[in-house]
Amino acid sequence: MAMNDDLRNELALLLELGYTHLDIPAASAGAAGEAAAPGPLEERAGPTTAEIDGCDDLGTLGAVASDCLRCRLARTRTQVVFGTGSPTADLMFVGEAPGRDEDLQGEPFVGRAGQLLTDIIKAMKLSRAEVYIANVIKCRPPENRNPESDELEACHPYITRQIEMIRPKVIVTLGKFALQSLTGKTFSISSVRGTWLMHGSVKVMPTFHPAYLLRTPSAKKDVWNDMKKVMAELGIEVPA
Repeated sequence: MAMNDDLRNELALLLELGYTHLDIPAASAGAAGEAAAPGPLEERAGPTTAEIDGCDDLGTLGAVASDCLRCRLARTRTQVVFGTGSPTADLMFVGEAPGRDEDLQGEPFVGRAGQLLTDIIKAMKLSRAEVYIANVIKCRPPENRNPESDELEACHPYITRQIEMIRPKVIVTLGKFALQSLTGKTFSISSVRGTWLMHGSVKVMPTFHPAYLLRTPSAKKDVWNDMKKVMAELGIEVPA
């Protein structure tokens, strides 16, 4: 049976990720000797949403995510960037997607924007080890492009389950896509920044992404005002 290049490349990816028992589509009845077109990656490989929901701790969920093939980003990532920090954190930061440094290191917010986030956390009298940091997209989009709607949908069960497990008191969303993914609404950051929203029973504070602050330093004051509201909500003494 002939195998087209797309199918060959997809099978090679699955083999690299440890899938050793693969079903090769049979030849199409209408074209003798020609392989049937492969179905979408997410239809032939998991994990399913039920499998994600069935994970009962962050370690298991992270292991499931590490082999994820639910969307096209599995073809281009170096590794899955799951999340880091305290599994019992009162404060959770949720960003958009990994960048180049995160893709290489496997940890969210480790580049220039990540250093700025670390500085913000320290200014809040906390450490990265005391909060939890994750992204709504677990794999780097090529060339750091914006996440696409089907990629956000495919990855959504992971961040939902992370929040359910961690049970933070406050979530800070960093950037438009994190905010829209958690609220399901097409808010713009500028229209709701600094305003309390809700994700289920958890309070959400939308604010600018640290990468935006690198381009627009004048917005740092706005973000710091937002973080002072978060500190007050968490019972942390707010500087004058």
